[in-house]
Amino acid sequence: MIRRLCIFGVGLIGGSLALALRRSGFCQSVVGCSRSEQHLALAVEKGVIDTYCLDAAEAVQDADVVLLSVPLGAMGPVCTSIREAIREDAVLTDVGSAKASVVHAVSAAFGGAPAGFVPGHPIAGTERSGVEAAFPELFEGRRVILTPLESTAAEALETVRAMWQATGAEVEEMSVAHHDEVLAATSHLPHLLAFGLVDSLARMGEREEIFRYAAGGFRDFTRIASSDPVMWRDICLANSEAILKVMKHYREDLDAITEAVKHGDGDTLLAIFRRAKSARDRFCD
Repeated sequence: MIRRLCIFGVGLIGGSLALALRRSGFCQSVVGCSRSEQHLALAVEKGVIDTYCLDAAEAVQDADVVLLSVPLGAMGPVCTSIREAIREDAVLTDVGSAKASVVHAVSAAFGGAPAGFVPGHPIAGTERSGVEAAFPELFEGRRVILTPLESTAAEALETVRAMWQATGAEVEEMSVAHHDEVLAATSHLPHLLAFGLVDSLARMGEREEIFRYAAGGFRDFTRIASSDPVMWRDICLANSEAILKVMKHYREDLDAITEAVKHGDGDTLLAIFRRAKSARDRFCD
């Protein structure tokens, strides 16, 4: 059980975790920290956190678990602000989507990765953001990936594993590099495509008519383009190497589809569509 949890960034993910842990009885008290007092006051009002601090060093005092649920670009500054105040035996973990970036930021701030640092990433979310969007069932049946380092203490790893299991999540482990490669293909690229498509159509001459007649397929495919732009900017910059690799592969396949359409090659199109349907039906349903 967590006696005192400190959350930096009480939004969809951080807020949902707090609600889930409170519901399961795994956490006794939750303190939130961010730059917006109005946002934190709302989190208290909604029963997501018990109290809040605007000063990062004050927030982590006496916390046995500290969660970084801020954009990737803010990980380093937050860690720098708490490094002198966080308990030596405290567990530090995060929810960042690009693990190499987080590991680098934490290591730079602390002069090396602390033994209590457990990098993590819940594969869950919605296109909505903010504490208003938080709900305790967000992680039920979803996967959480932990990427422990050689320096990570076994006790810290088990604490973070138990924390996520208390939310109803399935916890898995993999290396930092493998995580970033997998997420570049399964999460980062789809978000790039959705943002890019909506932006492209929005800049066309007849954009009002285009969006007026958008059907369910368009709405399903582009739903994630309503996600937080700042967060996704940071993710794309932080995991650029893996993203560029998977984008190169995708562009080659897109060129093949383009050529098939250009030359009226129905057999090639049908083969691609059948492979895609079979793969999605097998792995996603």
